[in-house]
Amino acid sequence: MWWFFSFEIMMSSNVRFKHFGRTVNHVRSVFAARNVGRYQSSKTENSPDSNPLLKYLTMKIKATGPITVAEYMREVLTNPFKGYYMHHDMLGEHGDFVTSPEISQIFGELIGIWCISEWISGGKSKSLNLVELGPGRGSLMGDILRVFNQFQYLLNTCDISIHLVEVSPKLSEIQALNLTEKSTEAKHEDTSSCYKTGITKTGLPINWYYHIQDVPSGYTFYIAHEFFDALPIHKLQKMQDEWREILIDVDPDIPQKLRFVLGSSCSLIAKTFVQADEKRNHVEVCPEAAIIIQKLANQLTKYGGAALIADYGHSGDKEDTFRGFRSHQLHNVLLNPGTADLTADVDFNFLKTMAGNTVSFFGPITQHEFLKNMGINLRLKVLMENAKDDTMQKHLMQSYDVLMNPDKMGKRFQFFSIFPPGRLEQTSKNKYPLAGFTELEMS
Repeated sequence: MWWFFSFEIMMSSNVRFKHFGRTVNHVRSVFAARNVGRYQSSKTENSPDSNPLLKYLTMKIKATGPITVAEYMREVLTNPFKGYYMHHDMLGEHGDFVTSPEISQIFGELIGIWCISEWISGGKSKSLNLVELGPGRGSLMGDILRVFNQFQYLLNTCDISIHLVEVSPKLSEIQALNLTEKSTEAKHEDTSSCYKTGITKTGLPINWYYHIQDVPSGYTFYIAHEFFDALPIHKLQKMQDEWREILIDVDPDIPQKLRFVLGSSCSLIAKTFVQADEKRNHVEVCPEAAIIIQKLANQLTKYGGAALIADYGHSGDKEDTFRGFRSHQLHNVLLNPGTADLTADVDFNFLKTMAGNTVSFFGPITQHEFLKNMGINLRLKVLMENAKDDTMQKHLMQSYDVLMNPDKMGKRFQFFSIFPPGRLEQTSKNKYPLAGFTELEMS
């Protein structure tokens, strides 16, 4: 079975549980909040005088008319001066939300094992680009690289380079601090498109990019954890057999307040992206996700590799999923823009349609199922046996519960993968069962 090669890694006490205290304390309240249907109120004053981004948006709308939800998200999240992602660390207990890699190192270790398994199944390429889209603090990549470092055969036979796609200057600084001994800004005469470069603590070259189009081509594994859910969406409403786009305008009765309004004509976005057999009356589409998934499909078809996407998502059955998060609580998406995260569930059916039929898909399956198939129970058992005290064991179990419990992250997160067509043939012939998407059997 595929997992035999990684058994020693999972059993090893050398891959120590070094940060069991990652943010667990607020997770219960976070996932309770994600199931709430209405936004909680905020005490922050929604005033242009106290919020320069709100002032900018209201002036823009008054000058040019209502804007799309996609344009609003883009400004709120990545505006160079006041965008939410651009200038502060929003992750962790004292931030606005937590992610699986921040909760337990086991998550990243199993992703690392998944990469090694697929490298072997793909023919042990002599070179590998490991690309992460939206790497957060670098916790996931750090755990992956620690597993790679335990597998010397990989390091000795494959030329590995790390590539991070990150738009946030603040987060790229944190990533460099966590992943490298030293990093530097890319030189102007550098022919590559990276803006930062360095060497990881395990001795591998690492580069940072603003756009996935700038990442070098080649045999590549793409990892996207909580990346697609933050891309700008268009919201479309069906009205008497016609699709109209939901826009954002200034409330005429309260000048400092934003509101949703309905566009007056059929949206070009709807004509381009909504399928003829769509049964829902409200859909959210993401053109940027379409561009990125087509880029991944083209690269995998031409050069080989794999893509693993983990995110909040659905298979084309949900409608309104646009929401905001601040201090681990739901937050009105139109209130005090730039101070809260904005997100929408990923439509995996949309990704499949946009990628086309040149690649193979596996999933989506729940995080609980994926991690179970990857051997999380075995890894937990080893870490529990090597835990130094009851406190560490308690944290291990709490972290495991958050990752696996269906009422927390276990069911809410979905795993989805993309491969060149040949991988599907290998799986169907049971030559190389697909790690994570094939049940782990141990007898």
